Amino acid sequence: MKEQQALFQLLKDGITPFHTVESCEKRLKEAGFASLAYDSKWNLEKGGKYYVNHHGTTLFAFTLPKEAEKEDKAPFLRLAAAHTDYPCLRIKPSADMSNHSYAQVNVEVYGGPILNTWLDRPLGIAGRVAVRSEHVFAPKMVLFQSKKPVLTIPNLAIHMNREVNKGVELNRQIDLIPLLGMIPEEKKTNDYFLSYLAEELSVAKEDILDFELSVYCTEEPSYVGVSDDFISSPRLDNLTSCSALVSAIIDAERTDGVNLIALFDHEEIGSKTKQGAGSILLHDMLRRLAKALGREELFEQDWYQSMLLSVDVAHGLHPNQPGKMDVTNQPVLGKGFCIKEACSQSYATDCESVSILQQLCDAGQIPYQKFVNRSDMVGGGTLGAIASSLLPVKTVDVGIPLLAMHSARELMGTKDIDSLKNMVTAYFQA
Repeated sequence: MKEQQALFQLLKDGITPFHTVESCEKRLKEAGFASLAYDSKWNLEKGGKYYVNHHGTTLFAFTLPKEAEKEDKAPFLRLAAAHTDYPCLRIKPSADMSNHSYAQVNVEVYGGPILNTWLDRPLGIAGRVAVRSEHVFAPKMVLFQSKKPVLTIPNLAIHMNREVNKGVELNRQIDLIPLLGMIPEEKKTNDYFLSYLAEELSVAKEDILDFELSVYCTEEPSYVGVSDDFISSPRLDNLTSCSALVSAIIDAERTDGVNLIALFDHEEIGSKTKQGAGSILLHDMLRRLAKALGREELFEQDWYQSMLLSVDVAHGLHPNQPGKMDVTNQPVLGKGFCIKEACSQSYATDCESVSILQQLCDAGQIPYQKFVNRSDMVGGGTLGAIASSLLPVKTVDVGIPLLAMHSARELMGTKDIDSLKNMVTAYFQA
């Protein structure tokens, strides 16, 4: 129940990657983790607990050994990674659009959402705004969240689209433009949205330099089912993993090695950014740690004694479409997290790393399942294959099975968050 409560809180807080990192930072601070900055010298202590915020949307946290490592005990470095972003709509610059007194906001699609699930929902606006400051290289960065739902994207009535129930392709530039409100005749303007944003932030309109703002579903998580078997919520992909990793690194007790979690941004758009798993960021973090711990000469040795968990959601068997699942591997909601495998290496798992995880789960009586795509269907990828190509270590792709993945509102089994968190904890402290 404790982990479910932590997940619910993150689902409510984590409306953008900025807010996800902020919420996770808060938990880490409360657990005694100290903040570090990339542009400052690190003075690390044995047994210390630290975190690093990178560009506001990527977060590292790590714990250090209390005693010297044992040469016969591997891996010295235990790593786990997840991602903070999710498919959604992002607001474009010069966003104002108006049509017959309707105020609208120009948006673009981020990642691969199920577009029609964003229609007819109460939507909010959140993200980061850059405001003019006295120092040109240090603009004031402000987190923003609308205090209420301010947008919606109305469907076209069936009377005007009689074929809608046969399936309709939505045009991203026409059909997904949200309504912001009505423009009174006496206030017709070309910067209605910017005026709203300036008023909400209590700044001059001309001082808003730029923004990174997302449209998010304001609906809150809820239990579903006669026995609360399911959790229905926006952003289960991938805040389930972020929550489990933060909880595990807080709870795990390990004295003879480094535990590290990396919560990367931009997985949904390929990871190859300065905040993504496809950058040198993880490699650089490990080199920085080696230097701070006085282990530069042993860095490669430590590196190849490490192991990586790539933690992202999996597909669960859909009861209305069981034929979409593999014929012999059919994970269902509520029966434990999934170990994901693919011979194409879209999941970076191999049998050695799987066997390590299975033994940990068997010892701790932690339920798990295996997921493999149907042979005639191409599945999605994760940051695991990308990160492990830059850091070639034993890697396992794991995650909670979902239904309605990439919908504005997804579905998971209530018990699965506990199995995932317990597995990552066991991995960190074995």
